Amino acid sequence: MTRIGFLGVGHLAQEIIDGLLRSGQPASELILSSRGYGPKLAARHGIDLATDNLQLVAAADIVLLATRPRDAVAAVAGLGWRSGQILISACAGVQLKELRAAAAPAEVVRIMPLTASSLGASPTTLYPDLPELRPLLGRLGSVIPLSHEAEFETATVSAAIYGWAQMLIGLGSDWSVAHGMQPDAARRLAAETFVAAGRMIAERPETGEALLQSLVTPGGITECGLKVLAAEGVEAGWNRACDAVLAKLTDGAPVDRGA
Repeated sequence: MTRIGFLGVGHLAQEIIDGLLRSGQPASELILSSRGYGPKLAARHGIDLATDNLQLVAAADIVLLATRPRDAVAAVAGLGWRSGQILISACAGVQLKELRAAAAPAEVVRIMPLTASSLGASPTTLYPDLPELRPLLGRLGSVIPLSHEAEFETATVSAAIYGWAQMLIGLGSDWSVAHGMQPDAARRLAAETFVAAGRMIAERPETGEALLQSLVTPGGITECGLKVLAAEGVEAGWNRACDAVLAKLTDGAPVDRGA
């Protein structure tokens, strides 16, 4: 039996744990640190609770680190890591070299899951790629292995885009309600429209540009709205927001997911 420990049990870890259990991962294979949501989740699901992080690392084969990024390196230091263990960091902006120094001789990888892990719907990035982790991470959704750490930082911007997409869905839903739709129907329509657009791009062979152009009938409603968005500078603003997040991720300071 492979035991999976959670060092740091905040909101993201809770969603991951819910996703693992939802997928059929036995609760007996998990062990939680005793801070944050650890005691609550242990009591709710019958998961073992470590007395401290030393015991957690001693008991686990794989440890998922989900502390606040600024606390990550200190949290893993001095815990008696051993060869053959895997430390999976979900801490944005914390470099492999820092974690490897603190958790030697364990193997260290980085992931960036989304809270949709609880639904089995997270596109989870992974670097470096360890094929033996794919079945575990696949319980949370799709696994996207990356080729180098700089690519991982770029991909981590999507964790911010995930929140922006929820904001846009909310704007669409609120606008529809203001123009006469019932709230439940408006929320479902706005959300499922984004799901549908994402699936088309993810599952069809055409480029995203080609798919968009197939929708832009001259004089039609899609073209009408795109002209307004272009005039308002939406694309430039979007790119500036992405650039700002990437700069925050790569300036050497750990990044809090909610910051």
